[in-house]
Amino acid sequence: MVLGQQAHFSAFLVIDFTGGVLMVCATVPAAKAARHAQSNTPDKLKARDMTQYDLPALKSIIEASFDARDTVNSDTTGEIRDAVEAALHLMDHGDARVAEKNSDGEWIVNQWLKKAVLLSFRLNAMEVIKGGPGNASWWDKVPSKFDGWGASEFEQAGFRAVPNCIVRRSAFIGKGVVLMPSFVNLGAYVDDGTMIDTWATVGSCAQIGKNVHISGGAGIGGVLEPLQAGPVIIEDNCFIGARAEVAEGVIVREGSVLSMGVYLGASTKIIDRSTGEIFMGEVPPYSVVVSGTMPGKHLPDGAQGPSLYCAVIVKRVDERTRSKTSINDLLRD
Repeated sequence: MVLGQQAHFSAFLVIDFTGGVLMVCATVPAAKAARHAQSNTPDKLKARDMTQYDLPALKSIIEASFDARDTVNSDTTGEIRDAVEAALHLMDHGDARVAEKNSDGEWIVNQWLKKAVLLSFRLNAMEVIKGGPGNASWWDKVPSKFDGWGASEFEQAGFRAVPNCIVRRSAFIGKGVVLMPSFVNLGAYVDDGTMIDTWATVGSCAQIGKNVHISGGAGIGGVLEPLQAGPVIIEDNCFIGARAEVAEGVIVREGSVLSMGVYLGASTKIIDRSTGEIFMGEVPPYSVVVSGTMPGKHLPDGAQGPSLYCAVIVKRVDERTRSKTSINDLLRD
C-alpha cells in the first residue's frame, strides 16, 4: 500500500505488513538542496536512491542523533538527514503524530518525533522565503506546508485554507478543516472537521481533535522543550472560546466548552462548582468552564489577601445534551 504519494513531495511511504514490519521508504533530497529549506517543490528537490527504514530503526537513528546533536548541522548528510526527513514527512501526512491516545484513554507522547523536529532546525540553514505582502520576503528555515501546491493538491488534501493562514511543514491538517487567517506550527495535528478561526494559534506539536472550534484569537500552546513535557491536547467536539489560552500540556477532554477568555496552565486550579473537586492540568469530559477567582490567603496582618485566578466548571453535560445544546445556552447560568 502506498500512502501520501504526491508529485510535490520528495518522499512516499510504503507500508509492508510482510513479517509484521512497517517500512518507511523515502526519496531523499540531494545534500545541497536538503541543506536549504527542504521545499516540496520539484525544482528544489533532487531524488536520491531509495533508503528504507523500519520505524524502530528510524526512531533509533533519531534518538542517537539527538544525543549527539552538537555534531549535527546544515552540512550533515546521510542517514541522519534521511531519518529526520522521513519523520517530518510522516507527521506532515498524519501517518505519525507526537501524541496518540491508547485504549485506556491515556495520551502517549512520542518524544522521538519531537526530537526529529528539533534536529531539523540544526540541519537546515536559513533562507529567503518569498511571498510576503508587497513582494516582501521572510527569513526562516521552515517552509510552508503549501509550498509548491496547486489546485490538485488542495483538492486532494480536502481542507480550506483562507488567504493569510500559515501552516508550517510537518503539521497535519485533516479533511474538512477550515483555516481562517491563523497560524499552525510545525508538528501539530489538526483532525477532521475542525475550525481554526481568525488569529487563532495552534502551537508546535499541539493535538486538536475532530470537530473542534478554536475561536478567534485563541491560543493553543505548543511544546518542543523541555522534551519531557507533553503537548496541549484538545479532544474531539470541544469549543475553545475567543481569546482563551490553553498551555503547558493541559488536556481538554472530549465535548468540553471553554468560555471566552479562560486561561488554563498546568498549575491553574479548575474547580467543579457542584462538588468542590479541584482539577489541575486536565478538564474533565463535557465540562462547561468559565473564568473565576478563589479567595486568597490572609495577609500577615490578618487582612484578606488578594483573590487568585481560577477556572470554574459551572456544569457538566452528557454527550446527548452537548450535541443538541447551543454554546450560548450551555454558558448561561
